[in-house]
Amino acid sequence: MAIFREPWALAIIIIVILLLFAAPKLPGMARALGQSMRIIKSEVKEMKNDGKTTPPSNAAGEEPVEGKIVNDPTRNGSHASGDGTTPGTGRPL
Repeated sequence: MAIFREPWALAIIIIVILLLFAAPKLPGMARALGQSMRIIKSEVKEMKNDGKTTPPSNAAGEEPVEGKIVNDPTRNGSHASGDGTTPGTGRPL
């Protein structure tokens, strides 16, 4: 058996045998391999994020909001029009 002295010849024979007998199962095996790789990738990403801490939030679960008063109703003449009328309506205050 002089054909098995060459390692590449043996590799080709093994590949041909696998293709002949395992061809129907190859798509399922490739799909399973892809799913496994996705799971491993997500687990590695989660392991990297485990050590990081998130900033504490208040008890209501809402983040504090910084706001500005646009029109202060307690001050006279503070409207955008500046002429003593309600903006957009033209009615007096």
